[in-house]
Amino acid sequence: MQQKIGKQTLVYNWLRDYIEENRFSVSNKLPSENALTRRMNVSRDTVRSAMNTLEREGLIYRVQGSGSFFKKEVAVSDKEKRPGMSRKIGVILQGQDPDANRGLLAGIRSVLDESSTDLRIYFTNNRFSNERACLDEVMHNNFDGFIIDGVMASIVNPNLDCYHSILAKNIPIIFYNNYYKELKCSKVTNNDIFGADELVLRLANHGHKKIMGVFVSDNYQSAEKFCGYVKALHKYGCIFDDDYVKWCVSSSAYKKSFEKEIYKFIKSQPECTAIVCCNYMLLKMVQKVLQDMGKKVPEDYSLVCFDYSKEDWEDCGITCSVHQGKIMGIEVSKRLLRMMENKDFIRRDYSCILEPYIHDGDSVGKVRK
Repeated sequence: MQQKIGKQTLVYNWLRDYIEENRFSVSNKLPSENALTRRMNVSRDTVRSAMNTLEREGLIYRVQGSGSFFKKEVAVSDKEKRPGMSRKIGVILQGQDPDANRGLLAGIRSVLDESSTDLRIYFTNNRFSNERACLDEVMHNNFDGFIIDGVMASIVNPNLDCYHSILAKNIPIIFYNNYYKELKCSKVTNNDIFGADELVLRLANHGHKKIMGVFVSDNYQSAEKFCGYVKALHKYGCIFDDDYVKWCVSSSAYKKSFEKEIYKFIKSQPECTAIVCCNYMLLKMVQKVLQDMGKKVPEDYSLVCFDYSKEDWEDCGITCSVHQGKIMGIEVSKRLLRMMENKDFIRRDYSCILEPYIHDGDSVGKVRK
């Protein structure tokens, strides 16, 4: 009996997390009972019991023949700390790379005890309007701290007033990856300048002089990677040319239509022999374009990547800096807890810069004569 109750609570908490993560999404449909049974490895009765509890709480409703749905207006206005939880922490993610988010959340949950921490997760999809909706909701909901990945952080943020209001209440905020320079907040970031140096060095050592780069322009982390790329080109005697760089904005970077632009970009620089991709998702797009062009890696183009976020990095064959999502999740959580313990946290800096881990695959080859 005790084991069954435990499993029901597990399903209940998973569904609550799912609802919170999708409260600002277009769809409000929940996974089916069959899908939950398979995913959670529990009986259908256990899933139904958890669903019944949510229905009694007024958070979900069922439509015969269509499935179960959560009530967005209730989910968005849910202000109470869950019973038995001693602290309430908000995590605001961009949400564009599921693998990166998975690693980060695993790291956070390994530090913040789930039995005592009410962890609320929000996704902005890297949009200012979604960020403001998240911040408007959380500002009045008795949170004890926040872990945040900034939205389009390389340009001016229109939501700084929300952050100032949170800080005025002496609620600690720690950023990871992308942060706002206008705010004097602690942050955990990667040493992307050094990561770029290591990646370009490997290309230069194999004779590559003309190296293309694909970067996101409105992402502070990508801007750091670009600066590191340019510095490394100069350092190792490679050629920097603005025409060798393809810029894109976050909202269009992962759309299929952007493949055509990548295709034109690569075709327009026939003298280049290598490509640097600023993240895993752009890497996959470049790989797809090269395949469609009938080009091979590394025979025709050498290829390197920042922040390879999938777990198969040891077997993928790509020379890359490995995304350190779990390590970053651990670091931001530990530092946030220390900030929460120190009432004078604003006067101290709890920041940390993580050194990259470079994996050498077989995607870098010598330049053909």
